[in-house]
Amino acid sequence: MRLDKFLSVCLPFSRSRIASFIENGHVSPALAADTKVVPGQIFTVHIPEAVEATPRPQEIQLNILYEDDDLIVIDKSAGMVVHPGAGNPEGTLVNALLAHCGDSLSGIGGVKRPGIVHRIDKETSGILVIAKNDMAHQKLSEQFACHSIHRVYQAIVYGLPQTEGTVEGNIGRSPRNRQKMAIVSTGGKPAVTHYRLLKTLYQRRAALVECRLETGRTHQIRVHMTSIGHPLVGDKTYGNPPKGTPDILRHFPRQALHAAVLAFAHPRTGKTLSFSTPLPQDMALLIKSGET
Repeated sequence: MRLDKFLSVCLPFSRSRIASFIENGHVSPALAADTKVVPGQIFTVHIPEAVEATPRPQEIQLNILYEDDDLIVIDKSAGMVVHPGAGNPEGTLVNALLAHCGDSLSGIGGVKRPGIVHRIDKETSGILVIAKNDMAHQKLSEQFACHSIHRVYQAIVYGLPQTEGTVEGNIGRSPRNRQKMAIVSTGGKPAVTHYRLLKTLYQRRAALVECRLETGRTHQIRVHMTSIGHPLVGDKTYGNPPKGTPDILRHFPRQALHAAVLAFAHPRTGKTLSFSTPLPQDMALLIKSGET
């Protein structure tokens, strides 16, 4: 196996990122990326510190559900990245928030993540809360850490799950593919998802389910639903359409997942704030087509 491929299997970085480490002298002994590794070799990789670029404000329309001096709650559209990163330097929620809020966003999240307390995937739609000052950031982060935040998602999955159930299993990096998350037998972080069947679709080939999170791990719902044989429609990372799947499901362009409900204690007043938002048009149309 080539050195760059071997290291990309061992570490949570892409092959191109590993190649840049090798090229810039961060891997020792210094060898070419295409050098074939052999058993017994030991390599040291010095991970360079990330240089955070300062995001620029961009006038991007936001669907604001609530705002005060401490926080802002938005309904994120599918396709919007939460914060800048590799491949998405601009056009993110952070860019939009900088234009909307100016310098009032909390700095705790760092240069690339001002005000960001939690996140949802690029292709997932739904509710997010953002802190506008450090006090709010700290108090909201504490609620997420102790799992007191109430979060409910709606998802369209392949097949017909049981009426309700609970999926438990530690989630960590997949040992087979470091770019994916998986339920792991050792390590990882505890994760619990409660699900409930809401509607049968496409003659039992798909279903609308409600997922309530006790924890908030990366890709938790996608991983947990796949683990019980019901991957999300449109999720090209964790599930393939079963045989006989209608084309309308097979070609849905994103994972059919929506953060529908978010409730938490206001960081200043302690009052419970609860927000809900209906399914976006693409998921609503997919459900309507499957009801006949």
